[in-house]
Amino acid sequence: MGLLDKLSGWLGLRKKEVNILCLGLDNSGKTTIINQLKPANTQAQEIVPTIGFNIEKFKSSSLSFTVFDMSGQSRYRNLWEHYYKESQAIIFVIDSGDKLRMVVAKEELDTLLSHQDIRSRRMPVLFFANKTDLQDAMSSVKVSQLLCLENIKDKPWHICASNAIKGEGLQEGVDWLQEQITQSYQNNEDMNS
Repeated sequence: MGLLDKLSGWLGLRKKEVNILCLGLDNSGKTTIINQLKPANTQAQEIVPTIGFNIEKFKSSSLSFTVFDMSGQSRYRNLWEHYYKESQAIIFVIDSGDKLRMVVAKEELDTLLSHQDIRSRRMPVLFFANKTDLQDAMSSVKVSQLLCLENIKDKPWHICASNAIKGEGLQEGVDWLQEQITQSYQNNEDMNS
C-alpha cells in the first residue's frame, strides 16, 4: 500500500470495499431492495426473478458495497455457501406476507448460521421484513419471533420493516449495516496497530 493510499485511508477519503450476501427465499424482494439501493440512474425499470445470482454495486457515505444477490429458488440455495467466506455481512430478506413459507425461511436461516464458514465469525446480519405494505403482512416483531432471532447471540443483527417497491425502511437498514461494518474495521485496525 502506497503512502497516498494510507493517507487517503486515514483521512477517510477512500471507501472501504465490502462484499455482502443478499439471501432469502424466492419472491421475498431481494432484487428489488438491491435495485432501490443503487443510484437512480442505474436502477432497472423491470425486476425479473434472479436465476443463479446477480452482482450489484452501490455506495454509502463511507463504504462501497458489492452485493451478491443470490437466487432464493430451492434448486439454487445450495449455491449460497460458495460465497460465505468472501462476505463481510449478510442481508436476509423475508416476505412478511408469506406466512406459509416462514418455516422454510427459518430452516434456511438456521442452516446458514450453522455453516462452518459463518458460525465462528462475528458477521453482521441485517434482516428486512419486506412487503409490509401488504394487508396481511406480519410486523417485523412477529417475523423476528417466528425466526427466533433472539437466539442469535454471537452476531450483531437488526431487523427492519421494509417496502422495497417504495424504498421504505431500506436506508435505516443500510445505515445500521454501515455502522456495524465500520466498527468491525476500526476494531481490526486497532488490534493490528
